[in-house]
Amino acid sequence: MSGTDSTYEGFTAEERAAMKEHARELKTAARRTSRADKAAEAERDVLAKIAEMGDSDRIMAERVHAVVTATAPALAPKLWYGMPAYALDGKIVCFFQSAAKFKARYATLGFNDPARLDEGAMWATGFALTEVTPEVEARIAALVERAVN
Repeated sequence: MSGTDSTYEGFTAEERAAMKEHARELKTAARRTSRADKAAEAERDVLAKIAEMGDSDRIMAERVHAVVTATAPALAPKLWYGMPAYALDGKIVCFFQSAAKFKARYATLGFNDPARLDEGAMWATGFALTEVTPEVEARIAALVERAVN
């Protein structure tokens, strides 16, 4: 950082907690034996994480999970930094971040590099969610389908 009046405070408590959660996720995944066991356990982990969320986040995460898994069955649900995420060939394509996780005013549906959402020289990779309506579900389905094709 430059300037004399700005100081780096380090990671927030929420960011540190997410990193610790990710380390636990990696250790848990490494202990699982077969590929089928890993997939089934990973989905159970995602559903359990969603169930822990507060009402608004939980309802949106359940809908996002249903839309993503129905639209792109090739995406494997897994936890990623304590968030429900969906991977293709082990690489996270998209994820749901609850509003409560980082004390934000909205939840986020995010897409990582493997998502094929390229549109010219600039495109969105994160979308704020305050509610998952049928129209939002249709948009999520279209984004996910585009991301994996």
